[in-house]
Parts: sequence; C-alpha cells; structure tokens
Amino acid sequence: MTKVKICGLKKLEHALIATESGADFLGFVFVEGVRRQISSIDAYEIIRQLKENYSGKLPELVGLFANQEFSYVNQVVSQCGLDRVQLCGDEDSKYWSTINSPIIKQVKMDVENQREDILRRIKQKVDEIREAGHMPLLDSYERGALGGTGKTFDWSMAKLVSGNQRIILAGGLTSDNVNSAINKVQPWAVDVSSGVETDGQKDELKVRNFINNALNASK
Repeated sequence: MTKVKICGLKKLEHALIATESGADFLGFVFVEGVRRQISSIDAYEIIRQLKENYSGKLPELVGLFANQEFSYVNQVVSQCGLDRVQLCGDEDSKYWSTINSPIIKQVKMDVENQREDILRRIKQKVDEIREAGHMPLLDSYERGALGGTGKTFDWSMAKLVSGNQRIILAGGLTSDNVNSAINKVQPWAVDVSSGVETDGQKDELKVRNFINNALNASK
C-alpha cells in the first residue's frame, strides 16, 4: 500500500487531523525563509502535544532542510525526535554522511523537454541516493523554488527514472489526481503540501480526502 506524507505542518490541529486520517509521515519545514517554515521550538511543542493527545501509533516525523549546517540539522533531529530528514537543497553524498538520521533526498524533475542527457543525469542522481541507502523523492522543478510549487510534472518520466524501485512522488498532487498518479507511477509514498491547502492553510477536508483517495488507490 502506498504511504502518505502530509507536509508543511504548523499547527497541532492539522497534525492531529493527518494522524487520525491515516498519514504515515508528518513533515515539518525548517528551511529558512519559506512560507511554511516552523521553528524547532514550535515543532517540538506540536510533537509533544500530538503524543499526549493521540493514543495510537504515530506517523513518522520528517524534518525538511535545505543547504543548512549539518550540526543544526542533527540538533533539530535530536530536539524534536525526528525519524527522518528530507534534504531539499544541493546537499551531496559527503553531506549525507554527516546526518544522524535516515534521509529522503529531493530530486528536481527538470524534464520538460525530455532530453536524454537530462533524464540520464536525473536517473544517476536517483541511483546514487538509493545506493547510499536513502530514499529519493521526485518533485517538480521550478527555477528558484525548493519545493511546494503546486505543479505536477510528466509522471511517465518518474516511472522512467525510478527503474521500478521505491521512490516518493511529490509535485502538484491533490485529492483529485493522487489516485491517477499512484496507478501510473506506483510510488512507495506520495507527498503533499499545497494540494491540501486553502488560502495557504491546511484544509481539513482536503487532508482527509487526499489520504483516503491515496490509500484506496493502493488497494
């Protein structure tokens, strides 16, 4: 069954909704200067209260970072009790080895022209991440954006570069298209942020519908 990650959480109520609805991962953005950024103190408090208010098994906790000092990343991992780190910048394999946590590494799918050299480079990056024991996340490419663009990309390219191995699919997913995306790509997990928001805030109905549609697509 395809797993589900709800990303960009900033409020306890939204973390609880995602958890109660069956999300497998909760994402907290520690990237400097982005709209969904949360402080480690606020994330810690949400996680603490989530543990107090939910008696079942909690989703895995994921912290998003981009081009930040590895010491800071490891500090937040320890402080918040994160299960995984998602890297959204230009971090290389040398940097990966400094992180005290399993890694999800974002790969930008700059495949608009479907050029063979670009596809080959992307596939090499995906293979490198996997061979290092980490999880590739395929996301839409937009110049200057680290993620959360709300834009899809050609899913057939995801299938091509993944080589039928485990990947996380992101980029423009919504409750309306996640079923189709899962059926076409067969990802290990799907990742959503803007696709479950209304006016920049997490929308309870959209969160519940997205998770329900994703889980039903996997059956």
